[in-house]
Amino acid sequence: MSTIAVKNASVVFWDRLLENVSVVVEGGLVTSIDEGLRVSVDRIIDAGGLILFPGFIDVHIHGAVGVDVNAADVDKLVEISKFLAANGVTAWVPTLVPDSDENYRRVIAAIDRLMEIQGEMPIARAVGVHYEGVFANEKMCGALRPEFFRRFTGVGTTAFADHPVSETLPPLLKQEGSEVATPPQAGGELIGLPRLKSGVHMTTFAPEIDGGIELARELARQGWIASIGHTKADTPILEQAFDAGARHLTHFYNAMTGLHHRDVGVVGWALTKDDVTFDIIADGIHVHPKMLEFACRSKSPDKVSLISDSVAPTGRGDGEYEIWGEKVSVLNGRTKNERGSIAGSVITMHDAFLQMRSLGFSEVDVAKMTSTNPAKLLGLDHSHGSIEIGKRADFVGIRPDGSIKFVMIGGEFIDL
Repeated sequence: MSTIAVKNASVVFWDRLLENVSVVVEGGLVTSIDEGLRVSVDRIIDAGGLILFPGFIDVHIHGAVGVDVNAADVDKLVEISKFLAANGVTAWVPTLVPDSDENYRRVIAAIDRLMEIQGEMPIARAVGVHYEGVFANEKMCGALRPEFFRRFTGVGTTAFADHPVSETLPPLLKQEGSEVATPPQAGGELIGLPRLKSGVHMTTFAPEIDGGIELARELARQGWIASIGHTKADTPILEQAFDAGARHLTHFYNAMTGLHHRDVGVVGWALTKDDVTFDIIADGIHVHPKMLEFACRSKSPDKVSLISDSVAPTGRGDGEYEIWGEKVSVLNGRTKNERGSIAGSVITMHDAFLQMRSLGFSEVDVAKMTSTNPAKLLGLDHSHGSIEIGKRADFVGIRPDGSIKFVMIGGEFIDL
């Protein structure tokens, strides 16, 4: 692989902006960040006038370019990944809405295959899976399908919320001479959700459902990211969930109880709980721009991740679409399903980036919210989330007007 130098760039570097530096990339990694170009390179890119941001990371995305993750095969997932790369996203977490076990297993197999082949392709890298709302409060379902909601009834079993308790998996097997239950197949579907062969596993859940606190403990034990959402939990339950390992909230403000001066609500608890982080949809529709600014400044950009929560129509414009078994309309960038609920967004992470810039957040703060914090949330900050020696060369070159000039993924420029 050739050695590339991006020179004359302004680089977002942790808590400051470095001016007129050269970033050298070799073997897909950053090997030097310096004021001068002190090594021999194969190719030089003049980034004069550009700001180099770490590649955007989207931890909550249901689809784009007409493709729904729940319905996708590996080729369709590649189409999403190409679109994301062209819009500055260098890593993403395919996000599933509640569905059948059969379809979950099919999509997990497709994501596994994508992660096996993506290294040789100029596309955004899928780094795991996010199950949104499988264990959710039916009264806070939003656009999700409550007929697929479940409750946690113990390790190895789940029950659909509106059906009697029943095992959805074969009985757990015990190792001979051991009291420790082992999963019925490789990967271990101990909470009733199929696992990838490798990568990040995240689920959004409501801690107040039957078995919710036990679920949080099991998720933490297995190394899942347990994110609170689609919830009406009160403060005592939220504190129990926090103690059990749930330290993050999904799409802040949306599908949770709000802030009132006599009732803290989920929103107030999150804003006043120091060690809690949250992600938020920065489309200006799910959350009014002023409330978006209020939440991010109150919590601080150090503890907020921006998400798109985008759905299949993203990149296709206004119109009528079929998503999750119902018709969804898109008008002036706003989605609405047949029940009258907002059904995800049609923005990209680049749109979220521009939204935050328009609200007066600095380059450093926006980089934290679009890349550094998502990488920390996913446990990938050793390799992603910042422009730093030894980390992946995942960059977005941004012009002064906010438009994207180039995107580099793993040291390779992608076609815009």
